[in-house]
Amino acid sequence: MIFLHSPSLDHLNQSSRDTLVQHLGIEFTDVGSDYLEATMPVDSRTKQPMGLLHGGANVVLAETLGSLAASLTIDLSKQTCVGLEVNANHLRSVREGLVRGIAKPIHLGRSTQVWEIRILDEKEKLCCISRLTMAILDKK
Repeated sequence: MIFLHSPSLDHLNQSSRDTLVQHLGIEFTDVGSDYLEATMPVDSRTKQPMGLLHGGANVVLAETLGSLAASLTIDLSKQTCVGLEVNANHLRSVREGLVRGIAKPIHLGRSTQVWEIRILDEKEKLCCISRLTMAILDKK
């Protein structure tokens, strides 16, 4: 397991109360030995004016998953992590339903981490792939 501790899904979802994550309806659904997973509805909160899932909503889901996953790999009493760079390739449009994001590490270094986040539609088709680079900082 890459995570220092494996919090309950209830704890992860409670930690999102009164944030953008809750507002967009993002819900953590699984924690594995090397991945974190969440879903997001495709609805009025996450669509752009043409009725498609907004690319920015994909990025919010990706950064949420990668940032939280990174924080689970470090001792938060001694370190913190912050995003350095995020990118996303939007591969397929989604008009309704749920999308599911899965964050897995590409690199877990002492000072940086790189996470890949795959976002799938309900038919398990890849609709977005994102990469998030995190800085790992020592607390002073």
